[in-house]
This record gives sequence, structure tokens and C-alpha cells, in this order.
Amino acid sequence: MPAANDIRKGQVIKFNGEPHLVMETQHRTPGNLRAFVQIKMRNLRYGKALDQRFASTDTIEVLPTEKKTLEFSYVDRGTYAFMDPDTFEQIELTEQTLGDVKNYLAVGGKVDVLFVDERPLSVDLPSSVALKVVESADGIKGDTASNVQKPAKLETGLVVQVPLFVKEGEIIRVNTNDGSYLGRA
Repeated sequence: MPAANDIRKGQVIKFNGEPHLVMETQHRTPGNLRAFVQIKMRNLRYGKALDQRFASTDTIEVLPTEKKTLEFSYVDRGTYAFMDPDTFEQIELTEQTLGDVKNYLAVGGKVDVLFVDERPLSVDLPSSVALKVVESADGIKGDTASNVQKPAKLETGLVVQVPLFVKEGEIIRVNTNDGSYLGRA
């Protein structure tokens, strides 16, 4: 097992029996004290972030990881199905595992799934996705003040504020970080 000094950003480590993604590491040697490593990490099961100090000589278990690009197929009673386009193998994830990611999943959309010990643990979306507007009120004629917005319901159930000219049936690009409208697709 590697020492805490050898841990790098992007690795998945086992801490308190749970897999954690390392987001940041800092090696520190304060004054006349012993050196330590400050690791900022996120629990892959619950999404909670935490900072932890390790002595530079502590050993930490690094878990084997694999990242696969999968295609979203369908949703059935809270279970989301993804297909590997190379092997046609199907993987199912629960609504709890996906969290807010489910609001940006359109059939045929590609996502990166992180596997730890051959179990899917987290889903990474692209920075923006194209989604169809299924419900949107018409803009009021003459309401042309700058930056006037209206709510639009998308095919995934997500409601986004869009400009007045966007109509039902159009496909728009949505930012997956904050759920904001980026433009027409």
C-alpha cells in the first residue's frame, strides 16, 4: 500500500471502509512539527466532502478504478439503465446513486461512469446537454424588456428559465453544473 505522500488527485482511496475520491492533496511541514498530508476528498456513496490529515508515513489503500463511457437507455420505476456501446452489456443504477444527475439524462445521451471494484459508484455528465422543451408558456407580445425569462419544462422533468423566443418542441442546451439555459442546440 502506498504512503500518504504518494496519493494524487483523481485516485480513489478507502477511508473508514468507504470509497473516497481524492480532489486535492497538500504536503505540509509546519515549523518544528512532523510533516503531514492534507487530503480533500469526497465520499463516493453519499457525496459528502471532507478534509483529512494523514501523517506522511501512513499507508492508505488505493482502490482499483475504471471509467467507462455508457449510453443512457431508459428508466423503469426508479431504476436507470445504461448500455456499454462496445459490449452491449447493460448496467442499472438507482435514483439514489444518480442524485441530481437524473435531471440531465436524455435517451441516447453519453455519460462517464466510475467503477470501483467493478461496481458503478458515480456518474459524470458532460458540461452541457441537449434536452427537448416539452412545456412552455407563450411569450406575451410587447413584453420585450431586456433579459425577460419564462419557465420551460424539459423532457426529464427539469424546469429551466429560458428566453421568451423558446417554444415547445425545441431542443436547447443546458449547463449541467447549475441548470442554466445556454442556447438552442
